[in-house]
Amino acid sequence: MPQTTQVRYGTHELELDLRWWAAANYLTVGQIYLRANALLEEPLTLADIKPRLLGHWGTSPGLSMLYCLLNRHIRDTDSDWLYVTGPGHGGPALVAAAWLDGTYSEVYPHIGNDADGILALFRQFSAPGGVPSHVSVQTPGSIHEGGELGYALVHAAGAAFDHPDLTVACVVGDGEAETGPLAASWRLPTFLNPRRDGAVLPVLHLNGYKIAGPTVLGRTSDADVESYLRSQGWDPLTVSGDDPRVVFPALYAALATAHRRIRDIQDGARRADMASETVRHQWPAVILRTPKGWTGPAVVDGLQVEGTNRSHQVPLSGLAENPAHLAMLEEWMRGYHPGDLFDSDGRLSSDLRALAPQGDRRMSATPYANGGRLRQELPPLDLGTYEVAVPTPGQASVENTLPAGMLMRDLYAATARPDGGGTFRLFSPDETASNRLQSVFEVTDRCFMGPLLPTDESLGPDGRVMEVLSEHLCQGWLEGYVLSGRHGVFATYEAFAMVSASMAVQHVKWLQHAHDLSWRVAVSSLNVLLTSTCWRNDHNGFSHQGPGLIDSLLPLAPGVVRVWLPPDANTTLSITDHCLRSVDHVNLIVVDKQKHLQYLTLEQAHRHCADGAGIWDWASTCGPDETPDVVLACAGDVPTQEALAAVELLHQYVPELKVRFVNVVDLMALLPENDHPHGFADSRFDDLFTGDRHVVFAFHGYPRAVHQLIHGRSNPGRFHVRGFNEQGTTTTPFDMVVLNRMSRFHLAKEALRRAHRRVTGWEELAQLCDRRLADHERYIRENLADLPDIANWTWQGLDR
Repeated sequence: MPQTTQVRYGTHELELDLRWWAAANYLTVGQIYLRANALLEEPLTLADIKPRLLGHWGTSPGLSMLYCLLNRHIRDTDSDWLYVTGPGHGGPALVAAAWLDGTYSEVYPHIGNDADGILALFRQFSAPGGVPSHVSVQTPGSIHEGGELGYALVHAAGAAFDHPDLTVACVVGDGEAETGPLAASWRLPTFLNPRRDGAVLPVLHLNGYKIAGPTVLGRTSDADVESYLRSQGWDPLTVSGDDPRVVFPALYAALATAHRRIRDIQDGARRADMASETVRHQWPAVILRTPKGWTGPAVVDGLQVEGTNRSHQVPLSGLAENPAHLAMLEEWMRGYHPGDLFDSDGRLSSDLRALAPQGDRRMSATPYANGGRLRQELPPLDLGTYEVAVPTPGQASVENTLPAGMLMRDLYAATARPDGGGTFRLFSPDETASNRLQSVFEVTDRCFMGPLLPTDESLGPDGRVMEVLSEHLCQGWLEGYVLSGRHGVFATYEAFAMVSASMAVQHVKWLQHAHDLSWRVAVSSLNVLLTSTCWRNDHNGFSHQGPGLIDSLLPLAPGVVRVWLPPDANTTLSITDHCLRSVDHVNLIVVDKQKHLQYLTLEQAHRHCADGAGIWDWASTCGPDETPDVVLACAGDVPTQEALAAVELLHQYVPELKVRFVNVVDLMALLPENDHPHGFADSRFDDLFTGDRHVVFAFHGYPRAVHQLIHGRSNPGRFHVRGFNEQGTTTTPFDMVVLNRMSRFHLAKEALRRAHRRVTGWEELAQLCDRRLADHERYIRENLADLPDIANWTWQGLDR
């Protein structure tokens, strides 16, 4: 064990902490097992036991020990701490800690701080109408569930960014340490700036086992684990043992030493003469080895349980069939001496109550874990400053994400603090400039605490654009950032957002349940900007062509999920500003970074985005009050251009055909009004798409998504969706839409096929479309580029 700074931790402190720990362990076991006789005032009987035994014991004693000692350290130092637990299966331990702090009864008054409250605490755990077994959104003090492993350290980092007074204690389970996201998360020292950020204190808890077997790091020597952490930028302290009277003082000393080192790093960096120093600091970390299932049954049915994977969940099961197990459970629980922990009314003894920090210093009550309490509205900005001029629709070409980047640039400037921090950040996997958001580099750099070279551009320790080649880190950092009270955007290539799709799903679930908790204050939305989209990755090829995140989010909580498909730069700007100012949503914005034709002024864009969808009269060959022969609809930038080109063909060759043009920017508007807050009433839906005419729909993503959304509408079989069908390669831009049968020629032919009537010239136009497709195929093979009239196409308007 390395040398640690000496701190005052005598016999008196140890005895108090061991009793608090016993109370936490007792409450943890009780939540797993008991539905009656909560304080064992009578001999334990089978009637006192829950019919379904759910929960996880194995990691809980270690989590409770660390919580106890952090409480003491917080009182000693009057400092702000957040507690993030990667082993989310330790849910009952964190619920118990919040109850012991007094926070639980404040947040949930029906769970009192007496015997009745303890019984209610026990009965609700993993029960219908109660609370889940993980450290879920219902647990006070949590921003991280941990049910899906791998994200503890990245969430902790996100909370520490731009919170200079906060230290995040992050428990990393040794099972979780085997995941890819957690392995990448150890890179944090290269991105944590002690001048303006808080700190993360990882506690790598090596209790040796997963559900069914040993862990890799649990079977790795201390020396090798320490060497690995040092290589990633950490300076570890190792504590190990199975005797609480030895481990408690050693761990407290390690925590105090680690915190002192953190303060030394921060104090040095915050001196004026050190403000711009480029140093990747060796931040302290703790390696903690204790038995899994500590203080639980040592041996059950002749098999060792404590210190093995058998203690992971419910160490004693089958109580109805095995009375000996019931007796062992009673012996186990009475071994914590509940009569010495709780008074005759079931209240925690006064000397143990006094161990909790005061007010918001309690980790279960910290505002950093209820970020809406800290959140400040973004300052208003004049969006007209970034408007793209559109004197005539469909003439000029602009990169659609450029104005959004200018907006983010000015948000960086408007939210900056004197210490170099702020309340807004952009997170991207090495793609900020690639995605045309480079305006942000006019006011800040990419954050990098490592060595700098003369050839580096827009790179430095004080930068606040977060670039790292890990979608997990970028999104996870942002999740921790917004959950603890700030604002931001995660921008990435569309296809590779699927790397972290499961994280997005989990975040939706968190916000869905948070909505039902009155004590959870609204937090900034998680804003995901997908660019470099499937249709314009003609240069990169099939691996970069995939719009799947839309499909991953569509079925999720309608109160949370929003999907936006802006057709041009001004709608992108309007939507980005709206999303950044929204709360408690997951906003998915899908728009390409390449140059595209521009259609709407900013004022028109605001109206269109607010409406969610609309008829573009200037692109329709009939009036808004006329019944069309066919509806041509679109959603997305490339689909909009192809649909407009199809309208032009139809108008030129079959001018008698009445075509209504509908653009959809808010995808969720297609849902019925009872299924989503943005969903259209049937009357509004039919006003747009008619009640009986066929609709040819050019869609950015997989066609099934639209069919899923319009289910239940009037005659949904009249919708014929063309979108991405997993056809792609390295080819030309137009060939991508041809391969997926969404080109202007395919759309025009489909409109002819589905029109209410056959008009003069339809057969000739169909034949023309076939010839043009054949011409396209020959031309790109010979010239390696699209036909000039297609590559240079602009909207010429309709003479009607």
